[in-house]
Amino acid sequence: MSNTGILSIDQGTTSSRAIVFALNGHQIANAQQEFTQHYPANGWVEHDVEEIWSTTLDSCKTVISQATNKGVDIACIGITNQRETTVVWNKDTGKAIHPAIVWQDRRTAGYCESIKDREAMVNSKTGLLLDPYFSASKIKWILDEVQGARRLAIKGKLAFGTIDSFLIWRLTNGKAHVTDATNASRTNLFNIHTQQWDEDLLTLFDIPPCILPEVLDCAAEFGTCDPSILGKDYRITGVAGDQQAALVGQSCFSPGDLKSTYGTGCFALLNTGDTPVSSSHKLLTTVGYRLNGKTTYALEGAIFTAGANIQWLRDGIGVLQHAKQSQVLAESLDYDHGVFLVPGFAGLGAPHWNPNARASLFGMTRATGPAHFARAALEAVCYQSHELQTAMRKDGVSSNNVWVDGGMVANDWLCQFLCDILQVEVQRPKIMESTALGAAFLAGLQAGIYESLDEISAVKTVDRVFIPELGDKTRQRLLKKWALAVKATLAFAE
Repeated sequence: MSNTGILSIDQGTTSSRAIVFALNGHQIANAQQEFTQHYPANGWVEHDVEEIWSTTLDSCKTVISQATNKGVDIACIGITNQRETTVVWNKDTGKAIHPAIVWQDRRTAGYCESIKDREAMVNSKTGLLLDPYFSASKIKWILDEVQGARRLAIKGKLAFGTIDSFLIWRLTNGKAHVTDATNASRTNLFNIHTQQWDEDLLTLFDIPPCILPEVLDCAAEFGTCDPSILGKDYRITGVAGDQQAALVGQSCFSPGDLKSTYGTGCFALLNTGDTPVSSSHKLLTTVGYRLNGKTTYALEGAIFTAGANIQWLRDGIGVLQHAKQSQVLAESLDYDHGVFLVPGFAGLGAPHWNPNARASLFGMTRATGPAHFARAALEAVCYQSHELQTAMRKDGVSSNNVWVDGGMVANDWLCQFLCDILQVEVQRPKIMESTALGAAFLAGLQAGIYESLDEISAVKTVDRVFIPELGDKTRQRLLKKWALAVKATLAFAE
């Protein structure tokens, strides 16, 4: 099987990527296209569903051509996707009835607040909080606000899906309306204990069950591509939401294994085995992966903006010309530079969960310049990671090291500062595309290419291990100042 490859579709928040992996995890072909972010109102974030489809399709066609030219035969397809982002489409036309409402979108904050007395019930069934972040309130908004939508939904004419479901529908030419357990677990409609769509939750959010996809294991038969789409009837055999896919890609298969992905946002997932750990510190209990009907759970902490902070510096205010410049600028300053950024651009995630928070910048003087902005943006991600680590420990679970991945961790300075703030080893893998790799592993598992999780674990190799170096006095001083900045930001939000 030396000429066998697996196509992984990685549909993210800011770009659509396709990668063909060899069975040892190395890349054979890679294509990526960015797409437009739409902000129609304060706190609203949308994507053009057709642009998501076209960028995904073009990326797939490019890598299939590249792989074919190298004599590689693609055995199957895995899909990983931005989670919670919500699409509702017409089953007859295949067209979305409204732009995709992105996970970062806060338009339903008022509605979620109005049913806050039901949060205990929602949390007990889903492991999640009652927040605009998740799909349920977004679905309700579309059904309520798009003229005629609810009537069509009740008639069975509409379909809901997270991005994985929508892509599968298109790839199979409307023959498969499915999702996997990880994506389902991010909707606020899925009972993670019974592993079923929950009647009480559907009633709470007033959502007709007929619009929901069938929920499968992460490694399963999701459908077969229509040959007119990609030129061949490829099997789609693996699906997981992006953060859970990274958990698999990092081979975090044992309880206590922790991975932290630094992409547009930052998401830390800790494997808790077959036990769903209920958090008292606003972390999320979620499905880590489900294989052969057996669910492995994870405890998750979410930071809404990570790489997006750097993107803002580059595209929003022009402080950076390119993202890689941030490392050089950060290295030019001492630890006592005095500037702190609390990046509440889309509210603050765990452990605060405040949708009204907005970004704040503290400690500026006339001498403040691009280097301070860049370093404060990078440091903020590490301080927030420390907040997640602290919350996990208070919930009774922890890890002695953390596997990192995502575009940001190519920055050595960031990895070292993260290590210093967390005071644990930070391990960076050689194969950095852990999210896409995880989807490929799942697809290969179902296709019989990999026989077990142990065989998948053997693929993982370490690029570099970072060891804590920062003195505790300096570390504590920085964390104290960060805590004051967060307190002030939350006070302003009130």
